Amino acid sequence: MLDLSRVRNYYVACGYTDLRRGIEGLAAIVTQQFGQEMSEESLFLFCGRRTDRIKALYFSGDGYILMYKRLNNGSFQWPRSEAKLRL
Repeated sequence: MLDLSRVRNYYVACGYTDLRRGIEGLAAIVTQQFGQEMSEESLFLFCGRRTDRIKALYFSGDGYILMYKRLNNGSFQWPRSEAKLRL
């Protein structure tokens, strides 16, 4: 069972991310862009050019979990730069 109750920090990768990347590629972005190591308290979110799909990367303590969401209708409002990021 997936338990995200430990997540305290949510990180949004602004701009476009190549969603063909898998766990290793997204984990490299986490290290380079955020200067973070994966932990059970953090969830990292990525969006491609088509804003109807996102990926989330989470470290559960014993391994990585990669989640993928595709909307049937509509799109996510995704910040393309940090200046446009609103929390």
